[in-house]
Amino acid sequence: MSGAIHSDRIGRGVFMERSWVSSGAYRAVIEELVTAREAAGVGQRELARRLGKHPSWVNKIERLERRLDVLEFIAIARAIGLSPDSLLKRIDEALPAGFSV
Repeated sequence: MSGAIHSDRIGRGVFMERSWVSSGAYRAVIEELVTAREAAGVGQRELARRLGKHPSWVNKIERLERRLDVLEFIAIARAIGLSPDSLLKRIDEALPAGFSV
């Protein structure tokens, strides 16, 4: 798979970004997810522990190296103490106007 080297707030460093997860709209989703996790006082390792996943799983999602599916989104929302619908509403409000898929 091809990718480009980028530095980003989400990744907090240099990483290999996958073009299929790097749209502006998808970035907004992940940024809001990271903001919600941090606001809940939950680190990546703790989130991974709560989900029964390896910390690299969370890290790859937040660094845009792995795409998040809807069931994982629901599990993450619940693991950080939010209802999936409230987190989805926050994400919807953060999405750029007129985004496309």
